[in-house]
Amino acid sequence: MSEPIISFQDWLQTPPGQYLLDWERQQVSSAVTDIFGYHAIQLGVSDMDGLHSNRMPHRWLAEQSSDFQAPSQPAFVSDFCALPFPANCLDLVIMPHTLECSLDAHETLREVERVLVAEGRVVICGINPLSFWALRQARASLWVRLGLGRFLGQSYLPEAQEFIGYWRLRDWLRLLGFEIEVVRFGGYSPAVRTAKWLKRFAWMERWGARWWPIFGAMYMVVAVKKVRGLRLMGPAWKAKKVRAVNPVSASRQAHDATRRETDA
Repeated sequence: MSEPIISFQDWLQTPPGQYLLDWERQQVSSAVTDIFGYHAIQLGVSDMDGLHSNRMPHRWLAEQSSDFQAPSQPAFVSDFCALPFPANCLDLVIMPHTLECSLDAHETLREVERVLVAEGRVVICGINPLSFWALRQARASLWVRLGLGRFLGQSYLPEAQEFIGYWRLRDWLRLLGFEIEVVRFGGYSPAVRTAKWLKRFAWMERWGARWWPIFGAMYMVVAVKKVRGLRLMGPAWKAKKVRAVNPVSASRQAHDATRRETDA
């Protein structure tokens, strides 16, 4: 029998999980620092405070279960498919592996589109199914099907509904009217289990980003919500003067009247 796949929250405490979290903290922090607005929320993964570098005055963390550590910002429990916010009210939504852990990824993404304002941003982190890490997971599943899972079927990645690749996610975002601004991949080391070996293969991050960028173990996407037909305008500082149609001066009118009398 193969080793059972652990939950995502437990997997984050393993060396590969910590490796992933360290990379995502850096990328998300860099991405949200200069995103301005008033209201921001992070959906899930309380271990990663993705909003700590953002300067919006109102920031929240939402979880689908009450079993999480108290973060620095206000937190509440909610169904991600039915967020307790009116439409068009949030400026930023961070989704660290939210779609992978959701029972309905499509509906979750549609709900995020609903609550975001026009030109609002969504930051999405996910595990790339086209990577060394996912390849090891697929190999373990193959050994299980062949009856060799007791010896070779040790799982590497956490439990998830489905790992969503970047190209698939890009299509979903475009259908909902989002425009992708930033895409970054990371995690090019082999699928080793110890922090010692992950550190030894850290040099592969630079080479992987250059030679096989789309095969990183994890990715981060920043997308902006676009509303068709919407035009952002500044304040009207000066009122435009309305010009009369075919204006006629008083002197011209008097000249025409004198000419008619002369002709008569």
